Amino acid sequence: MAKSTWLIDPVHSSLEFVVKHMMVSKAKGVFQDFEATVVADPEDLTNAEIEFVIDVNSINTRKEDRDNHLRSADFFDVENHPKMTYKVTDITKKSAHHYDVTGDLTIRGTTKPVTFDVTFEGQHKDPMSGNIVAGFSGTAEINRKDFGLTWNAALETGGVVVGEKVKLNVEIEAQKEA
Repeated sequence: MAKSTWLIDPVHSSLEFVVKHMMVSKAKGVFQDFEATVVADPEDLTNAEIEFVIDVNSINTRKEDRDNHLRSADFFDVENHPKMTYKVTDITKKSAHHYDVTGDLTIRGTTKPVTFDVTFEGQHKDPMSGNIVAGFSGTAEINRKDFGLTWNAALETGGVVVGEKVKLNVEIEAQKEA
């Protein structure tokens, strides 16, 4: 199959993160507003062109005070760095529908290579619209300090409020452009 342009369905897609909180639990959040450019053959992603632009201000952890702190200069510094980007630079096929997708992740003006473990979940004809849709799932882990997200506070009993490692989860449903 030839490469096609795919449009991200924001209702059925998500960009989530998980980070250790208070050394005993995990805080989770999403970026609600993002755009992606995907030109690919979903049956063979090895030559796909993929780029994401994320509106950092759209962060949502279900706690307004925390979201505002994350938007501040202590973390994402949204005033000076309103967007995060991820541009794919290399894709390696690991098995039939399983890939290592490496790209340049830019957060707060710092760019580092990050590899997502991505699975092509399949494609089908949408019975409601008649359009072809495809699904992808991916995970990666980053150290937030590598991107200048260094704020923390010590706990009285030892340890820190925010863990360094952040797990990224991506769920994408895309519609083939007519």
